[in-house]
Amino acid sequence: MAHPLKLDIVSDVSCPWCVIGYKSLEQALRELSGEIEADITWQPFELNPNMPLEGQDIHQHLQEKYGSTLKQIDENHQMITQRGAELGFQFNFQQNGRIYNTFDAHRLLHWARYEGNQTDLKLALFKLYFTDNGNPSKQSDLLKCVERVGLPVEAAKAILDSDEYAERVREKEQHFRSLEINSVPTIIINDHYSIVGGHPVETFKTTLREVVSEDNSSAGQ
Repeated sequence: MAHPLKLDIVSDVSCPWCVIGYKSLEQALRELSGEIEADITWQPFELNPNMPLEGQDIHQHLQEKYGSTLKQIDENHQMITQRGAELGFQFNFQQNGRIYNTFDAHRLLHWARYEGNQTDLKLALFKLYFTDNGNPSKQSDLLKCVERVGLPVEAAKAILDSDEYAERVREKEQHFRSLEINSVPTIIINDHYSIVGGHPVETFKTTLREVVSEDNSSAGQ
């Protein structure tokens, strides 16, 4: 019988390492099929909560925030693109790419959890931003993602036209920051263990098996 694990993935839509981390985790869970049954919830984290809706040039943003040179940015993008390809995800970084506000995307993800389709929407949002160079702060782009995964578009539009779930998303963001989570992805296992970063598949498999072993040891005491 598969061992149940509760996984809370704290991440942002515009975080490339969140894509890498999830795709590695996804493959690890496939390879552990029959051993582990994961219940995944995506939790909100904004890398740039004060980003205006029109966004900012990605190179300018990374230079200002991290002090990265253009050469370092391009090399990092090449490395991420290769890691993504190995995991079956296509990154299309553009020289004129932009970073955007992602708060509305997180509101929709919170709603999608109730609708039972949260992971599909998260993956659609990753594809929107990193593959299709879309804008996750633009209502029409968000609604295309909603439609693509079979969620009710009119319900999503009503959320975006209001402030529904805004307070709840901010509460959750504050909660995870209060846990001193400042880097994403952070994957919290059973509210106790955590894995931070876009690790290789084998690292996830090893960690998940260690958690199961500890659970079984505790249950036997």
